Amino acid sequence: MNDKPKLTPRQQEIFELIQRAIARTGAPPTRAEIAAQLGFRSANAAEEHLQALARKGVIELLGGTSRGIRLKAGTLRTVNETRKKTAGDVADHPSGIPFNLNLPGLEQLVLPLVGRVAAGSPILAQEHIEQTYSVEPSLFSKRPDYLLRVRGMSMKDIGILDGDLLAVARTREARNGQIVVARLGDEVTVKRFKRTSQGIELLPENPDFQPIVVPSDHPDFELEGLAVGLIRNQLLM
Repeated sequence: MNDKPKLTPRQQEIFELIQRAIARTGAPPTRAEIAAQLGFRSANAAEEHLQALARKGVIELLGGTSRGIRLKAGTLRTVNETRKKTAGDVADHPSGIPFNLNLPGLEQLVLPLVGRVAAGSPILAQEHIEQTYSVEPSLFSKRPDYLLRVRGMSMKDIGILDGDLLAVARTREARNGQIVVARLGDEVTVKRFKRTSQGIELLPENPDFQPIVVPSDHPDFELEGLAVGLIRNQLLM
């Protein structure tokens, strides 16, 4: 029985748009952004296509958040199996085209899970590592270096929730709009990055939280990495 998800050309286009947004900023697009990029008359049209993708088991939709779109681990496994398909195979799939993503193999990636971080010490110091997980590299937009347990709900409007495991690629540079992991002394936080003429702003995605303003001469600020994926705890159980 062939249980690979089959997408229409439009569904494939939306899926790839989601992938590009996650790779570029660390977060999926909103319905309005999908509609604007694909020329839909309203965000409702984008929602209908997202619901169809969810019914096919391609994505998971999270209620109550404008960016509540998640790629499902099981789907990515079947994607990998069909990544060598060519355009000539479409005729074999009358109800739509299969996933066609250039994903790496299913070798396991061993990632440390970082817990509480002490001020002045490297984030990957051995005393900060709670445990390690073996995961598939294809789950992430870019190869991560570690996992960080999300604490709090300051990023809930883009679907990053308390207790989630954020996959992070180490870097000291970021572009405006990217989701970053930053450190101020002994506090590690996940926020959207914005550089201004006065310094850096770390922006929440929850109106109940205020931006963190970091002056350009702040001595304890460190950019620890970029968000490249997210894992719900139950996927690792």
